[in-house]
Amino acid sequence: MSNIEKTIKNLNGRGFDARYFPSGKEAVDYLASQLSGKTIGFGGSKTVESLGLFERLGDKNRVYWHWKQERDEAHRNASEAEVYITSANAVAETGEIINIDATGNRVASTLFGKSQVYIIIGINKIAEDYDKALWRARNIAAPLNARRFNKNTPCVKGELRCYDCSSPERICKGLVVLWGKMNSMDKVEVIIIGEELGF
Repeated sequence: MSNIEKTIKNLNGRGFDARYFPSGKEAVDYLASQLSGKTIGFGGSKTVESLGLFERLGDKNRVYWHWKQERDEAHRNASEAEVYITSANAVAETGEIINIDATGNRVASTLFGKSQVYIIIGINKIAEDYDKALWRARNIAAPLNARRFNKNTPCVKGELRCYDCSSPERICKGLVVLWGKMNSMDKVEVIIIGEELGF
């Protein structure tokens, strides 16, 4: 069994709906076929941005994203949307989904208030187990995101790793682990794409 097959099996066993697409284009086409006439919020994600989902889904839905619209209003509208689309910092082959956040909007919407959540990842975000997924989120994803925003933190200025710093610009202020689909949600779908995407 491949690591992708194992990941899908374990995600499904935890109540998520997991699917694999060889390419980003196939994943985007699938999402476009599933979502029409909805309000959709987007969480900050280089993976989602690289796929052009905001533009593609905006044809048949009302879409909100603070990267593309006025920040405060987009945050508010995204938090009230029916559907939420984001990525994860890491997914364990054992089925746990890990996200680190500074503002909280992204992780909050994966926990409550949505009927549907789509978590989109590239194969680079899959780790062998929970401990390795947590390590990846803290020592690869978070420092790379801090560098992207040019934060004044040790992980930007020094070696690529978590220093568990106390900088006010630290972006890893909250950690959320999804061990299963939250009870209040109809569907949490994890879309795995056979490409390296995001951090």
